[in-house]
Amino acid sequence: MPIYAIGDLQGCYTDLQRLLQHIHFNAETDMLWFAGDLVNRGPDSLSSLRFVKSLGDSAISVLGNHDLHLLAVAEGIKAAKNKDIAAIIAAPDCDELLHWLRQRPLLHHDQQHTLTMVHAGIYPLWSLQQAQTHAQELEAMLRSERYHEFLHVMYGNKPAIWNNDLTGMDRLRFICNSFTRMRYCNPKGRLDMADKGAPGSQREGYLPWFEHPQRKTRQDPIVFGHWSTLGQVDVEHIYPLDTGCVWGGQLTALRIDRKPMQYFSIDCPGTKRPGKT
Repeated sequence: MPIYAIGDLQGCYTDLQRLLQHIHFNAETDMLWFAGDLVNRGPDSLSSLRFVKSLGDSAISVLGNHDLHLLAVAEGIKAAKNKDIAAIIAAPDCDELLHWLRQRPLLHHDQQHTLTMVHAGIYPLWSLQQAQTHAQELEAMLRSERYHEFLHVMYGNKPAIWNNDLTGMDRLRFICNSFTRMRYCNPKGRLDMADKGAPGSQREGYLPWFEHPQRKTRQDPIVFGHWSTLGQVDVEHIYPLDTGCVWGGQLTALRIDRKPMQYFSIDCPGTKRPGKT
């Protein structure tokens, strides 16, 4: 079965359809993995969300920070700053779409293909097994009737470093930030949420999460999105997918069911430019 992992859509529905034509996607025989951020910034998040949901068992999508932001907007915690998100909130099937979105995982691991997908990354001081356990903690909250309690305290950069003794919402916020927002950390494992540029632009003492010298998942192949400025990476078992479609870059799919894995990309006109929300 052909399986393609696709980077951040951010509402670029038309570009997604062009990419699927490019790879000759067949919903009856193929499977798609989406690395999160299905919505926000782009021109048609509603169609993007509806399409991925309509694929049923032919698609797997992990939660990204923009997907969680949509949930917070729906709860009235944040304002809908663009028409793209407002269109979802006003849609007749909004409740159904958001309930489906809340059921998505933070981490997907495929034992057969020995591959793990997350949105931003896996905290370097966690093993894969630990990451799976911590992902399940937050997934349980988001899928429960108490999900809105977390959304109210989700925003924030603290705690910035993991401690096994963390409890409550602080623990869940760190887990959330690691899976959906992380880019850089220092050798002690402290996250830096401020720097978003390409490697080399970050402040002294910090490095990309996947270059941490003691990273426990070095032997675990990982596909992820989130980092549109990352560029090409020459790190074993690391497969970035976000190539900046919404910014005028590309939309990328990685065929993962055969070796060597192969990238496919299409050029995108972009609906935003860096510095614009």
